Amino acid sequence: MADRDGPSRHYNPAIVSTGHRDSERVPVLGALQGEVKVYHPMTVHQVSLGGMQVETSFPLHLDSLHDFRLTLRDRSIVIKGRVAHSRIIDVDQDIVMYRSGIEFIEPSGPVLAAIAELIEELKLHKG
Repeated sequence: MADRDGPSRHYNPAIVSTGHRDSERVPVLGALQGEVKVYHPMTVHQVSLGGMQVETSFPLHLDSLHDFRLTLRDRSIVIKGRVAHSRIIDVDQDIVMYRSGIEFIEPSGPVLAAIAELIEELKLHKG
């Protein structure tokens, strides 16, 4: 099925069951490296307009960049951050926990506004 924008990229069970595709796959000679972005659960312990401190069950490498998705009541935001520091905080049998400091990288105006709103809300419920 094609439209004026090119071949359709929608899932079609008939294509999967017959092995036919809309476009030809070409073998890659040598190595073509890539990455996949996967969201893992984390706990945010502290937050500011400049960054946050998070706890994870996996290491975050120093100076690496990540997209962090935060759920703020009725909406989610995605913010890019750089790992400023990271350390092991607990080891219990096979489980290792890490605490990392994240520096936000060029957050957009709406994302900063959402974080500022969260901070004000947290301050009201703090004491």
